[in-house]
Amino acid sequence: MTTTTTGRRRRLAALVTVAVVTVWSAGGGVAFADDPPGSTSSSPPPAIDSNAPGLMLPDGATLAPAKVLDIKQIVEEEGGEQRREDTNVDVTFALQAEVLFGKNSAKLSPAASTRIRAIAAEVRTQGSGRVRVFGFTDNLGTYEHGLKLSKERAVAVQQVLARELEPGTAYDIRGYSEDYPIADNRTEEGRKKNRRVEISFPRTVPPPAAP
Repeated sequence: MTTTTTGRRRRLAALVTVAVVTVWSAGGGVAFADDPPGSTSSSPPPAIDSNAPGLMLPDGATLAPAKVLDIKQIVEEEGGEQRREDTNVDVTFALQAEVLFGKNSAKLSPAASTRIRAIAAEVRTQGSGRVRVFGFTDNLGTYEHGLKLSKERAVAVQQVLARELEPGTAYDIRGYSEDYPIADNRTEEGRKKNRRVEISFPRTVPPPAAP
C-alpha cells in the first residue's frame, strides 16, 4: 500500500460548499441557527431582486432575507482525535480531550504539547495575531463542574500556545461546559467528540484543496 493511500485511509474529509442561501416563505419568516462560538463570518448578503422572473416564486410567496454561508472544509482524523475546519475567514482545530488530558483532569499529557505546537505552527503560517481557545465537556456531571473543567483545559492549552507564538498575540479563552455539542451526548462515542478543546484563528492564506 502506498503512503498516499495510507494517508487517505487515516483521514476522513467532508467538503461542504455553499455560496448563497435564498429562501422564500409564504407568510412566515425564516429562522437561522445562531453562529457557533468564535465565528468571525461577516460577509454581507448579496442584493436580490425579488421581482426577477428567474426566481419563479409561488403566488403569494415573499423572499426571506438572503444569507451568505462560508465555504467550509472539514478534515477529521480517523477516530476523531483531531478535526480541522477551514472557512474563508478562519481556521478551527478541535482536539478531543482524551488526546490532551487524563480523565477529569486539566493536566496535559506528554503527547499533547506536540499536537498543540503543530497548531501553533499553523497560526504562524496564517500570521494571526488573535487566537480563540474554547473548552467543552459532555453532559455528564454538573454543569458548574463542566464550566470549571472546560475553562481549566482551555487555559492549559493556551499556555502552550503562548510559549510558541509571538508575545503580542491576543487570546480569548472560554469554558462552555456541555454547551454547543457537536455530537449526540446519549452515546459514549458522541460524548467523546463533545469533550474537546477548540483552537480557532483568522486566516490569511487560502484554504487547502480538498483531498
